[in-house]
Amino acid sequence: MKIVRFIPKGGNEPVYGVLQSETTAELINGDIRGNYQTTGQTAEIKKLLVPVEPSMICAIGLNFAEHAAEFNLPIPDYPVLFMKAPSAIQNPGDPIEIPTHLASHQVDYEAELVVIIRKECKNATPENALDYVLGYTCGNDVSARDWQKEFGGSQWCRGKSFATFAPLGPCLVTPDEIPNPQNLKLSSTVNGELRQSSTTANHIFSVRDLIVFLSGSTILPAGTAIFTGTPSGAGLARNPQVYLKEGDEVTIEIEGIGKLTNPVVEEVLKC
Repeated sequence: MKIVRFIPKGGNEPVYGVLQSETTAELINGDIRGNYQTTGQTAEIKKLLVPVEPSMICAIGLNFAEHAAEFNLPIPDYPVLFMKAPSAIQNPGDPIEIPTHLASHQVDYEAELVVIIRKECKNATPENALDYVLGYTCGNDVSARDWQKEFGGSQWCRGKSFATFAPLGPCLVTPDEIPNPQNLKLSSTVNGELRQSSTTANHIFSVRDLIVFLSGSTILPAGTAIFTGTPSGAGLARNPQVYLKEGDEVTIEIEGIGKLTNPVVEEVLKC
C-alpha cells in the first residue's frame, strides 16, 4: 500500500489514508504502526503532509562508492552515521528555506531512500532486520555545506538540521510492495535538469545492514527515520560547484514510491 498523511478537503486535522489517485485516498482507522483498518470512505486530499513525523532521524554518509570516489575518500569500513533534527522535516510541496539568520551560501540537495522503523528496535539481526520496517519513502538530505564543513565545529548535525532540511514524501510504501529495497532507481532533478541518477543496488551498506548496525546496543524508537545515503552528483561535487538558490525546484524520485518536489526560497526573518 501507499499510505499518505494529509489534510482532507473540508477538514483541518491530519488523517491517514491509502492513496487511490493523486487527489484521493481511502481513510484509515487505527495506528499505522500497529493495527489499522481501511474504512471504505474516500476523502479528497487538500494538502499532502510528511507521511510520518519521525521520532528520531539517523542518516548515513558515503553509502555509495561513486559518492565516496568523487570526494577522493576511501570506502568506509562501517556506516558513517550522523543525526538530523526531527524539527527539520518538511512536507511535500512546501519550501526548502535557505538560511539567512545563520546564513548559508552552500545549500545542497541529496536524493535518498528513507526507511521508517515500525516498532522499537534493539540488536536487530540480519534475519529479522526487515521485520522492523514500517515502510519506505523519498527523502532529501538538504545540507548547508559551509556549516557542515567549516562552521559546525567538526560535527555535521548543524549543517544538516536547519528548518526544512529534511523533506519527506510523498507517501509511505509498505514492505509488501517493496520486498527488496536494494533494487530501486533513484534520482534528483533541479529545475528539471537531472543531477543524480543511481540505484539502491549500489548501496555499500544495505537497508538490512544499516538496521543491524544502528540498533546495535542502541534503541531505535518506533518512528525512527533512516536516511540511507545519496549517490554522486550533489552540488558540492560538481565543477563548478552549484548550490540551491531562491526560485529553484528540487524533485527526488524513487522507483515504486513516487516524486518528492519542493521549491526553494530564502528564509524570511520575522521581527
